[in-house]
Amino acid sequence: MKIVDVKAYPIRIQNYDDVSSILEQFDKGRKDVSDQSFGGGSERPPIRDLGDHFIDETHHTSIYSKFHETTVVRVETSDGIVGWGESQSPVSPNTTATIINDLVYPLIINADILDVEAIWHNNFTAMRERGHYTGFYIDAISGVDIAIWDAIGKTFKLPTHKLMGGRHRNSVKIYNGIGGRDPKKVAEMAEWSISKGYKALKLHLRETIEGTIDIVSEVRKTVGNNIDLMLDVHMMFNTHEAIKLGKQLENFNVYWLESPSDPNDIPGQIEIARSLDMPIANGEWTRTKFEMREIFEKRAYDISMPDIARTGLTGAKQIASIAHLYNIPVAPHVGGGGILSVASTVQFSIATPNFLIMEHSEQGNKMKSLYLSKPFEPKNGLFPVTEAPGLGIDIDEESLQKFLLKPSV
Repeated sequence: MKIVDVKAYPIRIQNYDDVSSILEQFDKGRKDVSDQSFGGGSERPPIRDLGDHFIDETHHTSIYSKFHETTVVRVETSDGIVGWGESQSPVSPNTTATIINDLVYPLIINADILDVEAIWHNNFTAMRERGHYTGFYIDAISGVDIAIWDAIGKTFKLPTHKLMGGRHRNSVKIYNGIGGRDPKKVAEMAEWSISKGYKALKLHLRETIEGTIDIVSEVRKTVGNNIDLMLDVHMMFNTHEAIKLGKQLENFNVYWLESPSDPNDIPGQIEIARSLDMPIANGEWTRTKFEMREIFEKRAYDISMPDIARTGLTGAKQIASIAHLYNIPVAPHVGGGGILSVASTVQFSIATPNFLIMEHSEQGNKMKSLYLSKPFEPKNGLFPVTEAPGLGIDIDEESLQKFLLKPSV
């Protein structure tokens, strides 16, 4: 059960019929919106088109791809078993793939897959002398970690959740993530999600306080009070503004407020959490238990959101265990992750006692599944628990080759 080969594949899939539509979605109407609610006095800065990518400079600078991009990891064992994993790489998957192929490969070749947690530890410590505690490097070792867990499951013909401690539930509750700028259109998307069986929704909004309340009000009026409604504002506000927004959101029975401000400002996060009755969710940015220690100790937020394609299954298990000590539930983040991220998150969710709910994209799942041998889909807002080995999915390697991204240099 030795590792005999490791390969990382940078993937790019067009997820819009017209990639210019994503710019319109981000930029529509921004010239008419004052920036006063974002801490400045000028108009919102424009979206900058960079070809394959674009930059949104609303309040802070974030770069996005116009495509679905990720890094798929293949691990092969001496028994001929192939395990698959994913390193979330929404921008520059070539970077993550290069780290795996050039740096991680020699660290793990000939290692025993049953030493999976030791492998994670050795990979993590290999670059700490140079300060690589997070970022692309941890994303890289996380994808490898997921692939090893998949290979172990396939070796013993057991689902990964059985190997991670066993089944805590018979299905995994998920919410559908939706967004937009027009309150009526967002409400229509919410209705569509409910028609697909979802009982929980998350709104992705990048608006002023007033614009946010307008959309939340319209959606709540449309879906009623029996649907769990979460809100991700993508770090749009400072501490004072986030508290002001949160107090207004409490009138709409919002299930949680996610990423309200700069996650590096832990004192600010604590102040927000203590000022609101509504739970604060955060944590997709952090990748290891070491980053989470102070956050949990100081109760900087109420719900932890590890992203499995950034933490690996080993890292996520560590984070969830520590969260459990503080009676903090985990609601794993998936975001722009691909289908292997989805499948590994389902396995993690089944095996985690303090699991709350999992992120999903109903509208993106078909596109993410283009290199699967057979569909992997939820039903009525739930992923069922199966006994399929490993992560429970199979990759069509021929189809995967169609989406390989050429090296950037």
